[in-house]
Amino acid sequence: MKHFRHNIIRAGLEALYYTGAHRVLRPIFSGIGTIFMLHSVRPARDDSFQPNRHLEVTPDFLRATLRHLRELGIDLVPMDELHRRLRARDFSRRFACITLDDGYRDNRDFALPVFEEFGAPFTVFVTSDFAEGTGRLWWVTLERLIAAQSRLDVSIEGQELRLDIATPEAKQAAFDRLHDLLRSLPNGGDLDAAMTALCLRYGVDETAAARELCLPWNELRNFAAHPLVTIGAHGITHCMLRRQTELVAAHELTGSRARIQDELQRPVDHLAYPYGDRASAGPREFAIAQAVGYKTAVTTRPGMMFADCADHLTALPRISLNGHYQDDRLLPVLTSGAATAMWNGFRRVAAA
Repeated sequence: MKHFRHNIIRAGLEALYYTGAHRVLRPIFSGIGTIFMLHSVRPARDDSFQPNRHLEVTPDFLRATLRHLRELGIDLVPMDELHRRLRARDFSRRFACITLDDGYRDNRDFALPVFEEFGAPFTVFVTSDFAEGTGRLWWVTLERLIAAQSRLDVSIEGQELRLDIATPEAKQAAFDRLHDLLRSLPNGGDLDAAMTALCLRYGVDETAAARELCLPWNELRNFAAHPLVTIGAHGITHCMLRRQTELVAAHELTGSRARIQDELQRPVDHLAYPYGDRASAGPREFAIAQAVGYKTAVTTRPGMMFADCADHLTALPRISLNGHYQDDRLLPVLTSGAATAMWNGFRRVAAA
């Protein structure tokens, strides 16, 4: 099903490109600017099983993106400048912000050199438990666990599953099924408990991925001191905030910021909601982020920036630079706003 969905999205992007419709729609739907969302930036892998491929782009694709934005005459600005322009309603020039979620080492090792080539500022939203080395990159752990097995016995919420996963296709199907099942659990504690049980059964360290892939505090301090880097908050545990009590959700937003500020000795004014889709962040979370003092907060809801976004500073949309669609030809489509306009039913702001 997910493969079919990816094909449909790809076909839509290709149709906009080949018909040239994106050029016609650009003046209407490109808006005042864009916030781009990435996660990992690393050289391409040739593994046959890569269920988290959408979370990775190559340094070359990041380079092509920045080059394309420069050619369009778009200002590459940090989140503080985006905030200033929205507050001042300074829309004289189109702008773009580049953001990266979670706090991966490859943001420093592979992305930073590309940003330096263009003198482009960027923001990394850090999950404080990942930097602590105690967090759970459960989607990566699930990928690694499935990759290492030929058969899987799983018990989740009373469901007993016995999965034959000897082929890459079977592994992908199992990952999709388990990923969706885990994401559907009522709260983050249920997801954590299910993953803990699965990891114990197969002898997997469920916090190893965070220690291996994410920047720890001592490395983040040097990284954060770079003049192109802004560090934002991304929650303590990377849980789905909308499924937590209001008290827990508020603690996630305030506790992560306090921890990052204490470790890095610099202010943290910007937030990315973990997951950030409608099921994970809504009006309650937007109000909490505003109440506790974040200047901006970004979602994963797809959309360009319009003047109306100035009235929704803690519910800002982003454009995903998705690893499934890292094709230089599609960059003009992504920056035109045509694809997200159609996805959103031609609505500009979706803060509900």
